[in-house]
Amino acid sequence: MFTPALLPRLAGRLFGLGALVAAGSLAAGTAGAVTAPMLVVDVDTGKVIYSQGATDPWYPASITKLMTTYVALDMVRQGRASMDQLLTISEAAAAEPPSKMGFKPGTQLTLDNALKIIMVKSANDVAWAIGENLGGSIDGFAALMNDTAQRLGMRESRWTNPNGLPDPRQWTSARDMAVLGRALLRDFPENRDLFSISAIQFGRAVMPNHNGLLGRYAGVDGMKTGFICSGGFNVVASANRNGRRILTVVMGQASARERDLKAADLFDYGFGQSSFGWGGQTLTELPASSVAAPPDMRPYICDKRRPMPTDSDSSAVTAGAAAGGNADNANAQLMAVGAQPSSALAFATMNSAALRNRALPPRAPLQPVLVWTGRDPAESAIAATDEAAPATAKPAARVKVAKPAPQKPAPSRSIAATGATVPQPKLLARHKGAPPASASAFASTGPATAVIAEPRAHKAAVKPVAKPAAKDAKPAAKPAQKAEAKPAVKSARKQDD
Repeated sequence: MFTPALLPRLAGRLFGLGALVAAGSLAAGTAGAVTAPMLVVDVDTGKVIYSQGATDPWYPASITKLMTTYVALDMVRQGRASMDQLLTISEAAAAEPPSKMGFKPGTQLTLDNALKIIMVKSANDVAWAIGENLGGSIDGFAALMNDTAQRLGMRESRWTNPNGLPDPRQWTSARDMAVLGRALLRDFPENRDLFSISAIQFGRAVMPNHNGLLGRYAGVDGMKTGFICSGGFNVVASANRNGRRILTVVMGQASARERDLKAADLFDYGFGQSSFGWGGQTLTELPASSVAAPPDMRPYICDKRRPMPTDSDSSAVTAGAAAGGNADNANAQLMAVGAQPSSALAFATMNSAALRNRALPPRAPLQPVLVWTGRDPAESAIAATDEAAPATAKPAARVKVAKPAPQKPAPSRSIAATGATVPQPKLLARHKGAPPASASAFASTGPATAVIAEPRAHKAAVKPVAKPAAKDAKPAAKPAQKAEAKPAVKSARKQDD
């Protein structure tokens, strides 16, 4: 049971709004106040436009992959790695839970494609492979993450894995993620497009970015979302209007929909403020938090009585509707707020129930970017053909009489290099039991084809001998022929079954 109580929290002299804190029980026998971290900062100057619980420790979830990406790009800049180098999926990487690509152990892909995949699909298996291949081990890569974080001035962060899957030792804060976001945009301007890819295409599959602000809020051009039950729904997002870039961090929300709406409202508020009116506080000047450890949001985010929420806008809305509003009510009790409803900031800090009837505009059409395994699309197509070879051999072994038509050759390297969609190993594996397209005219008829083909071949050899035998009044010849023919037909049926 929750006992809501409103506590004052200073948000800054310019806003005239008290930040809003809810009192609630975070674990059995433990009560405390929780503030959902929110932060708006100017990218160029580092000046804070709005701050709420910005230095409180929080579980990062998949926004961890921004840290993984910074370390990887930094290693490339130092000449210790290259975007074209091949990473190998290990058994440990392949065993990581979803979200994932599902690559088999031994699969290789370039670092460039790996970074695109973790930024869009948020694939945990690929992020794990980046850590293992670049750091020598996960512990080795975590050490690089921690060293880099300290160098960038991320005071509250501690890292243990490259994908953000639950680990009670892995913390960050909204302030630290804003520091990291600014560093990525500042230090690697040539890689900014990495954070704004609307979708990736792997083979025939198109996978949209989990970031529900992309293509739905004017000016948003990155960066990354994340979700685990213990940390709720998080996002680090950047937007640019008229040459002015703002970074917004929202953490601990009950659904992807609420996270996106609140981030949009914070952008509205940030862009509505004059740069001349901001206070002098910067990210480095934000005071340290008095909170000793991150709160565990699992009891409020992942209620066993309703479907498990996912890091996508449509799924989160469905889950909330299925719960009959229970998720909204629980989150409202956990993070009760009080704000004047006359500004975008007030909307951003409102509880879940107040956002129930709001929605962002429909998403703009996706513009998928091609990714592949191997060094290039042609190599990926060749690997797909090699993996599909056992499936093409089985129908030919069953039907001995008629030979299937020759298999179509794999796409040439010159065609595949143009960026055209090519078969991928993972997708072909799903249809491994189906006959190849080149043999479908024969093999798709199944046992009937073998039954018809076998007697025709037999009759062609027997008829010239059988008819003269009948004229010589030897009635035993025809039954003998039938007796010989029937077992052949039955044998063919049995073989196809």
